[in-house]
Amino acid sequence: MTTSNVSSVTEFILEGLTNLPELQLPLFLLFLGIYVVTVVANLGMIILIAISSQLHSPMYYFLSHLSFIDLCYSSVITPKMLVNFVSEKNVISFLECMAQLYFFLSFAVAEGYLLTAMAYDRYVAICSPLLYNTIMSHRVCSIMMGVVYSLGLFVATVHTMHVSILSFCGSRIVSHYFCDIIPLLTLSCSSTHIDEILLFIIGGINALAPTLAILISYAFILSSIPRICSTEGQSKAFVTCSSHLIAVGIFFGSITFMYFKPPSSNTMEQEKVSSVFYTTVIPMLNPLIYSLRNKDVKSALRKVVGGR
Repeated sequence: MTTSNVSSVTEFILEGLTNLPELQLPLFLLFLGIYVVTVVANLGMIILIAISSQLHSPMYYFLSHLSFIDLCYSSVITPKMLVNFVSEKNVISFLECMAQLYFFLSFAVAEGYLLTAMAYDRYVAICSPLLYNTIMSHRVCSIMMGVVYSLGLFVATVHTMHVSILSFCGSRIVSHYFCDIIPLLTLSCSSTHIDEILLFIIGGINALAPTLAILISYAFILSSIPRICSTEGQSKAFVTCSSHLIAVGIFFGSITFMYFKPPSSNTMEQEKVSSVFYTTVIPMLNPLIYSLRNKDVKSALRKVVGGR
């Protein structure tokens, strides 16, 4: 464990969200409430889509996977953060840290590509409605989800492998409330040049490719909506597309703010606030955005509640 390419550190200390003792309990209660809502809302969405026949369409198939991903990657971060609020020393072992980094990256990257798949689904539904069931068959949707999860696992494997072989022989204090790439790279006493290049290239591709695909999809969608004959059809198209655009804007906006800016432009405290948004708040907001703005979801929920 003393060679240059193996970490000599067996555990890290997470700095946490704040060092102010008087804020620990209020923040614990706040994030506990957010996490409970996240779990209930996303599990509720998954179950509702599974048991409601009117929601058995590609759009809601993708939405159920979005809820699953949000539930998983929130659960990777929030429970440990809650424990740290009420514990004296925020210790995380090296293996736990790498596992947290791996699963966080897997689900975060997968969500970005899933939002892209959902944009393509809306493009087909609005621009080629007569061919929708043929193009977006169950087999095609399953393949798309396989690609989404595979990309997430691939990116997480590359980054986690490279971070895990770095040497951490100095400070053990991670300036964050979870194990993220950038705070870990700053702790390394070995060269992080390759890791920084990988972060720039892979991160850039994972941000640029989905963003361009979504923009192109919506360029075609916006040009097609005025050609929809019925006012009700136009209204439904606007509602479903606006819900998706809100989710896309919040997710990619916060990710871009965190990872694609000059290193000296913000303090670590500001970066923590940005991280809270995409690791904790977004998983809670997504099911609420789609349920509160979607008549089909509200109708299915009324049927389930009324039937029981």
